[in-house]
Amino acid sequence: MDTKSTSHSPDGEERAAGFVVFREADDGRVYLILLHRNGGHWGFPKGRIEPGENPTEAALREIGEETGISDVTSVPGFAVRSRYRVVRGGRNLEKTVDYFLGRTNVSSVRISNEHDRAEWLDLRQARAKLTHAESRRILDLADAFLEARRRVETGARGA
Repeated sequence: MDTKSTSHSPDGEERAAGFVVFREADDGRVYLILLHRNGGHWGFPKGRIEPGENPTEAALREIGEETGISDVTSVPGFAVRSRYRVVRGGRNLEKTVDYFLGRTNVSSVRISNEHDRAEWLDLRQARAKLTHAESRRILDLADAFLEARRRVETGARGA
């Protein structure tokens, strides 16, 4: 079975989208990370943007396909674009991934054949396990965004 997670355009660019997914657990916020079978790296659910999809639609579809989670609410105001170079079939390609932030109450994960494991981890644990510095940067931005929202909401309730 083909486990290619991105598609490339004729201009040599791969376009993908994904989610930094979190939920509130009994002991605080936890993030979902996946161990990718091809490459053996830990990262976020993501995949190719299909023709006719916008990045958010693709990210929602991919989270469902890769984790079995269909109940994800996109958190407004968070979007991060990541760009890096990859080699596919001996060709250097520019890869662009749009990441969004998604909240779920679902704790059960049914991983796809593209992955070997899934884990819900707190910020410190997730940072330690994520393979790439770019993934840690995205996680840090997502967590800072959520913390800023929490402070604003807490301040508004206290007023």
